[in-house]
Amino acid sequence: MRLGLVLSEAANGLRRNASMVVSVVLVTFISLTFVGAAILMQMQIGQMKNFWYDKAQVGIYMCSDISPGETCTGGDASPEQIAAVEAQLKSPTLASFIDNYYFETHEQAFENFKKQFADNPVADYVTADQLNQTFWVNLKDPSQSAVLVESLSGVAGVENVADQRKYLDQIFSVLNVASYTAIGIAGLMLIAAALLIATTIRLSAFSRRRELGIMRLVGASNRFIQTPFILEGVFAALLGSLLAGGAIVALVYFFVQGYLGARLTGFALVGMDDALVVVPILLVVGAVLAAFSANFAITRYLKV
Repeated sequence: MRLGLVLSEAANGLRRNASMVVSVVLVTFISLTFVGAAILMQMQIGQMKNFWYDKAQVGIYMCSDISPGETCTGGDASPEQIAAVEAQLKSPTLASFIDNYYFETHEQAFENFKKQFADNPVADYVTADQLNQTFWVNLKDPSQSAVLVESLSGVAGVENVADQRKYLDQIFSVLNVASYTAIGIAGLMLIAAALLIATTIRLSAFSRRRELGIMRLVGASNRFIQTPFILEGVFAALLGSLLAGGAIVALVYFFVQGYLGARLTGFALVGMDDALVVVPILLVVGAVLAAFSANFAITRYLKV
């Protein structure tokens, strides 16, 4: 097979169908950008889980004057009830699961509340005695929080025992839905790209039908005839893939690391290393998609 002739034919095809090639590039670019964004979002979710799950605490909320429930019939938790809970935390049964803990008083809880809701009018209507005194417990293994919840739930003076990980699970569920939505949109766009590539190749073949007929008459093999068309599709898709890779790198560099990184200093965010892992995946997906679509289209055309 003469490589120079094959490349020349592919270049001629790209030039003749420039507008369709631009359409393939744009559709591939948009669809693979969605794919890359979905992959990055899954990486981000994984990093956040690893980072925050290890920091998740168990909150043992002591009764306040406004707490409901059978364990809070005496109103605000008494010093004796607080001491009893602390004694359980220090007991051999629970101490082996606990890394460290600290106690937050009404006043400390109120100061934290005012910082958290500094610009919210609700802060003007809340008083210190309305906020729970709380034991904040860090476990050696956060997945064993059920031991603490079962041991201290229902104890006199304890309003509630809550594992912060359940709140994180809700956040991660929302992020997963967003990620799956991006994957779904990307899938539809990839189907559109595959159909557009196939249509472009068939149009290119139709415009050169006389040349293809002559090539068949002189005994050119199907492989020799098909290769330029496949290269056309692969070239257009690779160009779109490169643009998508550039968009992903720019997204991470300017938005994630630049904008979000300066404002979310306490979060573990995806970095350039993650973006550079995604780029080759996009190139491979684009090339395989184009090669399959182009080969399918030209094979069907030659059989007609």
